[in-house]
Amino acid sequence: MRAAIDRVMQAFTMMTRLTPEQAEAARARVTAHLVGMDADENALAVEGLSCLRGSDRHVRRRIARKLDDG
Repeated sequence: MRAAIDRVMQAFTMMTRLTPEQAEAARARVTAHLVGMDADENALAVEGLSCLRGSDRHVRRRIARKLDDG
């Protein structure tokens, strides 16, 4: 599972700018999300990345909505 988490973090940090604290928090979220899943490394990496991207998209929509409103 560690290899999948490393792949997720490598891809995610290429897509977004993260402070070291944000990267550590993202790694913790992915780890917590993937614990107990029984899948191969590729499937775990896809699931972990979608977990992080899903929360990222939610934040972007909320920020865009605030900018449109105000």
